[in-house]
Amino acid sequence: MSNMKKTIYSDEHRYLVERLKRARKEAGLDQERVAKLLGVSQSYISKVESGQRRIDLIQLKQFAKIYKKSLNFFIK
Repeated sequence: MSNMKKTIYSDEHRYLVERLKRARKEAGLDQERVAKLLGVSQSYISKVESGQRRIDLIQLKQFAKIYKKSLNFFIK
């Protein structure tokens, strides 16, 4: 993968992570509550929000549903 693709991918991932955190806060939820709703651990949510763990489209749709946001909210 070229450096340009890596940079774009990193920028897009950083944007997604920031939007996930913002959406959770706007929904008035803490990481623990989101974890319970998704059936995952709180540390999983923490890793997603810190950029240590990537998510796929299916997971993004689940986050969007919980946060009552459209997919477009999360995509640059």
